Amino acid sequence: MSAAAGGEGETVRASHVLIKHQGSRRKASWKDPDGRIISATTRADAAARLLDLRNQILSGQANFADLAARHSDCSSARRGGDLGTFGRKQMQKPFEDATYALKVGELSEIVDTDSGVHIILRTA
Repeated sequence: MSAAAGGEGETVRASHVLIKHQGSRRKASWKDPDGRIISATTRADAAARLLDLRNQILSGQANFADLAARHSDCSSARRGGDLGTFGRKQMQKPFEDATYALKVGELSEIVDTDSGVHIILRTA
């Protein structure tokens, strides 16, 4: 089975940008240790910021890793958003499903999880 088909034993590699908001399960990040900004951010505001970043990447105005390093609320920001390789059942289901649905090199639409809103770049 090909990796694109997302078989049980297949692994993928992805990078992401996470923007947390007031609905996120953990309202703190390396950028906002006290969670003040996150607690004041609506899901709509977080999604709008993420959409702007996505448009910058798609238009070639910005590099995914650079934006992830500056804007992502995930600690993977220091690696340009790289989450490394993972398999099924290692990530939250919506994130996993979105990643496996992407082709290598493809950028996702906005994906909602309990952590916040993400854009995902499948890298392998």
